[in-house]
Amino acid sequence: MIIYIHGFGSSGKGAKSLAFREYFKEKNIHCIAPSLSYIPELAMDTLEQVINSHDEPITLIGSSLGGFFSIYLAEKYGLRAVLINPAIDSSKTLKRVINKLGVAKNYFDDSTFAWNESHVEMLKQYKVKEVKNGEYLLFLQTGDDVLDYKEALEKLSSATIVVEEGGSHPYEGIDRHYEQILAFI
Repeated sequence: MIIYIHGFGSSGKGAKSLAFREYFKEKNIHCIAPSLSYIPELAMDTLEQVINSHDEPITLIGSSLGGFFSIYLAEKYGLRAVLINPAIDSSKTLKRVINKLGVAKNYFDDSTFAWNESHVEMLKQYKVKEVKNGEYLLFLQTGDDVLDYKEALEKLSSATIVVEEGGSHPYEGIDRHYEQILAFI
């Protein structure tokens, strides 16, 4: 089974989520992509409930904040994870999202939600100091304007790594790597 974990302000119904679900459906592999709460503890609770309710082998696919959550879960449960431009220190990255109004935008439907220091603090408990239990396939694009791809290279040096010049934070053309992802799972 595959669990796709979307990034900050995204949705389980976003374009990348739908594309992964469709691809794995064609391969007769169960893939779910839950729409997670923006509240980190609720999001993690949902993900752990999904993991604990399935007996079959699970591979995680996480993008950005979803990659951050995937690292935590892969280490905790000894899972495989495909990471797409993952956040390594999401509390640092998402602190920049806090604005004067204390709201952030959902990129899927343009709605807004509260985002403040308490949410950033919640993320700190999920930061993995040392990667040692999970197995990782890491996709990075150097043109990511949100995250420094070198942080992921350093943190996940033991992973199977694909680095592409250029690109962007959402990772342009991940579909070119579906066969490699399929072989990894």
